[in-house]
Amino acid sequence: MSDYLPLPQRLLESLAAHDSDRALLYRTDAGWQPISSREFLRRIACLSATLAHMGVQPGDRVGLFAPNSPEWHIADFAITGLGAAVVPIYFHESAERMAYILNDSAAKVLFVAGDDQARQVGALHGRLKTVERVILAPLGGKPGDHSCCTYGDPLWFDSVVGACGDSEIAEYRRRAAQVTLDQLATIIYTSGTTGEPKGVMLTHRNLSSNANDACPKVDFRPGEFGLSFLPLAHIYERTVDYMYLFEGMAIAYVEKMEDVPRALLEVQPSIAAAVPRFFEKLYANIIERGHAASGFRRKVFDWAMATALRAAPWKAHGKSAGPGLRLAWAVADGLVYKRFRAGVGGRIRSFISGGGPLSNDLAGFFWSVGIPVYQGYGLTETAPIVSTNWPAACKNSTSGKPIPHVEVRIAEDGEIEVRGPSVMVGYYNRPDETREAFTPDGWFRTGDIGRIDADGYLVITDRKKDLLKTAGGKFVAPQPIENRFKTSPFIANALVVGDRRKFVSALIVPNLSTLEAEARKTGIPFSSPAELVASPWSHGLIEAEINRLSADMAQYEKIKKFALLPEDFSFASGEVTYTLKLRRRIIEQRYRETIDRLYDGASDPH
Repeated sequence: MSDYLPLPQRLLESLAAHDSDRALLYRTDAGWQPISSREFLRRIACLSATLAHMGVQPGDRVGLFAPNSPEWHIADFAITGLGAAVVPIYFHESAERMAYILNDSAAKVLFVAGDDQARQVGALHGRLKTVERVILAPLGGKPGDHSCCTYGDPLWFDSVVGACGDSEIAEYRRRAAQVTLDQLATIIYTSGTTGEPKGVMLTHRNLSSNANDACPKVDFRPGEFGLSFLPLAHIYERTVDYMYLFEGMAIAYVEKMEDVPRALLEVQPSIAAAVPRFFEKLYANIIERGHAASGFRRKVFDWAMATALRAAPWKAHGKSAGPGLRLAWAVADGLVYKRFRAGVGGRIRSFISGGGPLSNDLAGFFWSVGIPVYQGYGLTETAPIVSTNWPAACKNSTSGKPIPHVEVRIAEDGEIEVRGPSVMVGYYNRPDETREAFTPDGWFRTGDIGRIDADGYLVITDRKKDLLKTAGGKFVAPQPIENRFKTSPFIANALVVGDRRKFVSALIVPNLSTLEAEARKTGIPFSSPAELVASPWSHGLIEAEINRLSADMAQYEKIKKFALLPEDFSFASGEVTYTLKLRRRIIEQRYRETIDRLYDGASDPH
């Protein structure tokens, strides 16, 4: 633990060890453009000097509002290099939440990158109580639209960046050397699945220790590419990106999630962090493309998928495989699986999955087709990594083993408790909630339910507050059931309900592409997606899928009734968090009438 360094010092050490002409990559209409290590440091030093000139001092808070881009990390290290704390804001945040976060944290300055973000800031007139100045930066070195922000008298970063040089870099090094491990590095406001956002206070020790201790477990290699597309305002991508930077890997930034497929093909990264929803959609896309084939190609696809299922115990869980299966897999790999790998760039050595539990069946599928997905577990409050699988110790039905210096124990009620150098110092301005978050002997209460298996691997069951208790007193964990349903080619999403009810039910979002294809194949007429979703045929097909996937569940866990929804849960409607977790209470409130109809006059139908 004595090897930890404050973030700016750790970056300076890394830049000296890994001088590169392409430390960062961003995409323009002309293709992917590089930023060298030297230029990266120069821009950091320039912005840091500008912030210091504005009066930003150690302990001050500075807002950071930008998509994933070089500017995000330039601002991050410029701010922390002064001993100030970064207050990141999600790039799709509402004006109300932006104002709340900036006011609650008492941010002194706001750094904004991108014209779209600048326009959003313009809507905050008269609502910010502490922000004294706004700095605007165009993305990717492009000329900014100087008319897009009308907030106060903004300073344009591109107008001052060219004037910085060796003296500013020397001054940055001097200031960075004065930053200590116990200084506040950031306040991250959790999106949360319920309630008001809370500001999680993380120090340089929290962040640096987590990046340092988790790093040896993942196969980072200098000079290779890591893809950054999950929101950097969330601690998960931010800590993974610190590892990229500190280990000399180049970062390729993707500003918009819809551009990820193209970026995978163009950048061909070796590592990328993602959330379960990413893998669910990737699987659904594979199924959709396979089902679009016909004749011999469709037969080959179906055979290859069946082979992947048979190979999962071998490829994903290390079981033995006979010569027949090995030969079948090799043929399927040459004909089909290599195309799946090409679809994610062809060079992926490790996908890291976090932000929620990934279905065991889905993880097994990706391992079976040669796409390794290493699952981990963590929270914003733990900076974030608590445990992870890695190449030398991987058990795909788990969230891995705790990383060095992080301890995990299971409370009597099954709640996971954690302590270690990466655990937060508390919630900003919320001393009562901070006290409630820790046990009397100093362990952080995660709010998750789980267990540690005989081999020391952590198994996550569900969120403590998400557990359903039926009227018969049986506890049901909804996430494992939902994850299992989402392995069906005909189910895009699912929410299990039934707290204090006689039985559990579900809201099901059909996968419209595969549902429509199956309807046409079967000769089912429909004039619109809504009509198809409402049809008895669709209900019967989904019911058969639910019954198939529930066959080995306990009776009280089985879905007795369900409703089909015409559209997926979305961030725009507030139904999912920034990491695509379901906000159950909001969804249940929106579909209250639909849920109530499932239980109207109901006794257990089974």
